Amino acid sequence: MDPLSDILSLMKPRNLLAAGFEAGGDWAVRFPESRGNIKSGAVVSGACWLSVDGLPDPVRLETGDCFLLPTGRSFSLASDLAIGSAIEPMDAQHVFPRVRRGGVAALNEGRDVSLVSSRFALEGPQAGMLLRLLPPLVHIRRGAETAMLRWSTERMMQELRDGRPGSFLVVQYLAHMMLVQALRLHLSGAGQGVGWFFALADRQMNTALEAMHAEPAHRWSVEELAARAGMSRSAFAARFRATVGTPPMEYLTRWRMHLGADRLAHSRESIASVALALGYRSESAFSIAFKRVMGSSPRRYAGTTSNGA
Repeated sequence: MDPLSDILSLMKPRNLLAAGFEAGGDWAVRFPESRGNIKSGAVVSGACWLSVDGLPDPVRLETGDCFLLPTGRSFSLASDLAIGSAIEPMDAQHVFPRVRRGGVAALNEGRDVSLVSSRFALEGPQAGMLLRLLPPLVHIRRGAETAMLRWSTERMMQELRDGRPGSFLVVQYLAHMMLVQALRLHLSGAGQGVGWFFALADRQMNTALEAMHAEPAHRWSVEELAARAGMSRSAFAARFRATVGTPPMEYLTRWRMHLGADRLAHSRESIASVALALGYRSESAFSIAFKRVMGSSPRRYAGTTSNGA
């Protein structure tokens, strides 16, 4: 798999909620904080205003726009800014009580605006690899490159409205598609940044990351990765550190430890077996690296996660 797919797979995103929302007239709805979750939404038709706690300026959402709230901050949606400040917003829990497993919530009469929204829970320490690199709000405006995202949102709304057999599963898949598509689009327009996520937009750095992710147990060297990227050793090492934020071998070690943590938490493999699978010739060498990166020994980590902590 590619690096983004690898890391998202390790996070095991679970769609906790997918629902539609339609409203007419004057309205305002407030959504509570959902710490540790990613919230996403997209406007199928119409327009409204989005205000996110902690951010100074509201955002106008138009048809085809999508937004992500990577840190699960509380937020409000309103028909217009004047209404949002003039009336007490309704609690989303009173608007959506009957659609927690799918469906479309309606507020007032008419369909001046229609939205679909999802909420994802992410698992394990790998979630930090992505979330700390994203801003509190990702706003993706409609454009030619968002055609697939628009199709997904329109298809999701249709499934939520119709409630046909199997629609719950279809909505789950569509929600995951929308999340990945939104991250792709954000990456393509994010500009400069430091971290593995931004490095994916750099063709040469992405080549090196893909090599490490494809064969994490391989005894990679900076020289070999530089050759894969078509660069000199010194130029590659400097650019990798500048774009990813860590030296190549440090990134590789951390990626191996995240893979190891996932295997220890979700399989019955021995520590020695996991160490060997990730390129370590001894359990002790793996344990030293694991404790440095993950903050605890492999044995302690496996025992803690197996107890559901």
